[in-house]
Order: sequence, then C-alpha cells, then structure tokens
Amino acid sequence: MEADYVVVGGGSGGSAVTWRLVEAGKSVIVIEYGGTDAGPFIQMPAALSYPMNMRLYDWGYQSEPEPNLNNRRLACPRGKVIGGSSSINGMVFVRGHARDFDHWAESGAQGWAYADVLPYFKRMETWHGGNGQPSPWRGTDGPLHVSRGPRRNPLFHAFVEAGRQAGYEVTEDYNGEKQEGFGPMEATIWKGRRWSAATAYLKPALKRPNCTLVRGLARRVVIENGRATGVEIERGGKVQTIRARAEVILAASSINTPKLLMLSGIGPAAHLAEHGIGVVADRPGVGANLQDHLEIYMQYASRQPITLYRYWNLWGKAIIGAQWLFTRTGLGASNQFESCGFIRSDKGVEYPDIQYHFLPLAVRYDGKAAAEGHGFQAHVGPMRSKSRGSVTLRSSDPREAPVIRFNYMSHPDDWDEFRKCVRLTREIFAQPAFEPYVDHEIQPGAKVQTDDEIDAFIREHAESAYHPCGTAKMGRRDDPMAVVDPECRVIGVEGLRVADSSIFPRITNGNLNAPSIMVGEKAADHILGRTPLPRENLQPWINPRWRESQR
Repeated sequence: MEADYVVVGGGSGGSAVTWRLVEAGKSVIVIEYGGTDAGPFIQMPAALSYPMNMRLYDWGYQSEPEPNLNNRRLACPRGKVIGGSSSINGMVFVRGHARDFDHWAESGAQGWAYADVLPYFKRMETWHGGNGQPSPWRGTDGPLHVSRGPRRNPLFHAFVEAGRQAGYEVTEDYNGEKQEGFGPMEATIWKGRRWSAATAYLKPALKRPNCTLVRGLARRVVIENGRATGVEIERGGKVQTIRARAEVILAASSINTPKLLMLSGIGPAAHLAEHGIGVVADRPGVGANLQDHLEIYMQYASRQPITLYRYWNLWGKAIIGAQWLFTRTGLGASNQFESCGFIRSDKGVEYPDIQYHFLPLAVRYDGKAAAEGHGFQAHVGPMRSKSRGSVTLRSSDPREAPVIRFNYMSHPDDWDEFRKCVRLTREIFAQPAFEPYVDHEIQPGAKVQTDDEIDAFIREHAESAYHPCGTAKMGRRDDPMAVVDPECRVIGVEGLRVADSSIFPRITNGNLNAPSIMVGEKAADHILGRTPLPRENLQPWINPRWRESQR
C-alpha cells in the first residue's frame, strides 16, 4: 500500500487533484470512507433532497446550538460517497465573483487573483451555455460539464423579468464577464444526470493502472522527522498505514480536513494538548476562520396551478422518476434551480453581496412539507457575512464527529444585511411580472414588517446553504493564522498539502463546488512543480454606478 501520492478524500478537490496527477503519470492512492455513487437518488438531478438526508451518503454533521438562532442545531451535510459533496449537493455551478479572488490575493494568497484562477476555471469545464457561441470567459473541453435548465416554466422568466422591472441588471452569464443581475442558472448536469467530481475526474482516473481507491477511515497523517510520509487508516477493524513516497494531500472537506490536521498534531497547541495530542506544528489557524452562507426561503402562494406542486405526490414522483429512468429527460433531469440573481445590498458595495436561487415550488430544502399547495420561493441570503466560527476536536478518537460552531449572525452587520434581503425580495415579487402569479406571501408573511419581527423570523427560520469553508486558510508563510502557503503546502510540515475549500481565505460569492474543484485543479500544478497556467487579464464588469446607487 504505497504510491507517489496519497489523497485523502474523493470529493471535489480530491478528485480533480487525483486525475491531474494520474494523467501526469504519477501513482495515486485515494482514501475515501464512503462508497459507490450508483443509484437514482444521486444520479437523478431532481432527487437532490434525498442523498443529502441519507446517512448512507452523508456524514450527518450538525452544528452546536447556535446562540443567535434560538439555539438551534443546524444541519451541516458533507458527502460520504465518491464525489464527496458534489454527489449530494444541489448541482448549482457558481465560480464566484472575480473580486473574491482578487481579495484572496490581497490577503496573502499570492497567485490566486482572478487573472490567475480564470485559466483553471476554463480548464476544468465544458460549457454548454451561450447557444453554441464560444466565450473567452468559458472552457470548451474540460472534464466537468456545465449546462443550463430548459426554463420551460413561465415562473423562471417572471423572476428575471421582475428583477429587470425592479431596476436591476440582466446577465446572460453570471459565470462570465458579468455576475451582477438576473438570468439563467447553471448546473453540473449533463445528458440528464448529475455530473459530479467523481464522474468528471475520479472514475476516469480509476480506469488507469496508476490509480487505486482504498475505502477506509483516515485516522491521522503519519509524520516522521517533520515530513508527512503516509496516512494511517482503519478498515475492516484493522489499522494500517498507506505510505506516500512524495506527498500526502488532504481534501477531506472544510470539516474533516482540520479535524485530520489536529489529530495529526497540526493545530492550536493548547487545544491539541487538551486532547493529549503531541504538537508537530503549532498552527492556531487550523479549524479557525469557519465561514458559511446562511439563507432564508421567501415563499409565495401561486394564483395559478403551474408550480411543481402538482407532481408533489407519489403518483407524480413515480411518473417523473420513470421518465427519467428510461429516457434521462423530463423534470427529473433538472435540479429545478433554473433562474437566479446576484444583487448589491446597498450603494457603496462594489459587487454583489446577495444571491437568489429561484424554485417553482414552495418546499423545504430537505424535501419536507410543500407549503400550502401551489407556490414558489426564492432562497436569499448575504454572501459575505463577517461572522466567523470554528471546527475543533471533540476528543482524540478519529471516529468522533468534530465540534462545529458556525457562530452565525454574531456580527451586527449580518442583521442589517439580512433585513435588506427580506425587503429587497418583497419589492421584486411585487413587480408587474409576478402579478399573474403571486397570491400572497406564505413566509415570512405580510405581518412580519418591523426590524424586530424580521429578526425573529431569521432566528427561527434561517438555514445553512451548506457552504462551509475557510478552516485551513491560505496565506503568507509569516501570517500566524495561515495554515497553507499559496502553493497549498501546510506551513511547518514537509510533504503535506491541502486542496479543498478549507483553504479559502474568505468565502466566495455563491455555491462553493466550482471554486473547490478549481482549487484541486490549481493545486495539482503546484504539486507537479509546473509553471501555473498563464494569467488571463479579462476585465470583469463592475457596475459603473456602484458608489452612487444600489442598482
């Protein structure tokens, strides 16, 4: 059990790294605790609420009671299956805003500005948008297929038109030159099925003789004389070590990567000592800087019976499922998030800080309780919360879940931003485009108007968008809170890197699957000692009125 490289985690970052190393002729062993992604619950896009709630595919993590959200414990799903969270997520594809990556570079992640990462976003994708027209911003022959839903339901068009009527921009491609505005949403769906990191990267790698998948629980990184030499795993009740001749790469998620680092003696010295773990490298940033997106669902009852509610019964689901199983077409072939919006919350905000997912059904994200019959909803929340949380060890037992504290809504600005989300959303749904469709507001409900009433609603109903990141942040080697340097090398240990969303210095705009895969792509070039792809200095669109106006 030895290879040039040992990759822990077969998810978004790990799958991308693995394929690029294997393609370069290196031998790779991938350690993944979860099993196969075969089966309709994962492969059928419309079934997305199922795998996220199945212990077979999800680690089932929960936050500690969140003091600012009525002490609720919030779900924190992480994929426990090949493909990782890309096999259980909503398949929404958002690169993030160009300025997010410029901010990374300014905060110490040199070489990760937008001009540096754009070539990797292009390398990883085959883009099926744009009506067959090529775009200098988009990739044409990468492993990851990115497509758009058919937007047959009139509500998808009403949402974009209402945004325009409210005075916002319309954008043809939020992953291209212009993120700000309303337009079609993109997804990792191709030929009617989920196109996860496993399908795009890991399975092609496993077809090569120089790649092996080992199922087991990673217990710790083995470090000898300051160098990572392998990974200790448990499988079938036995503990064994898988050795790495060159390097160990952690891509176990922003929850499990910091846990593994701490179990291996890399983390805040006092915390490790509490659990009787010998300190290899005192890095206080391990497990710190935890960030996420929080959102609420603004729900409206529909005047017309055109929503997905008509299929919200056993018979309807059976018909959709059968059509998908036999033809890979129909409603089952879409995640139903086919329109979206990115807006700025106020004047003086340079680029969008509020995201919308529009869904032609009023339902909870976990697939429970279709509210009041026919309805639709927008998921909305601020993109750049200033709140920070942590991931820490519960004990030194690798089988125990870590302690996850998001500390949601702990910064006063969060409340102000969230209230704006509610009021700006109401204004959008009050536009003429929605007049034929909106009957009344289901939630928060017309009675919820004052700041205090909105705050109470948020405390009780805000949910995670499942975008945790930042727990092993990338920065300058002299930054005491940085965990990895700009080449993804763990500071203070040789032969160890991190290649997942843990390394994000700050959360990006939108869903995190795309930037997580990009990290895997770029990390692979650093690992292989290659010169990074040449910078592309395309200028993203920034609203020329951003200083004076909110829209």
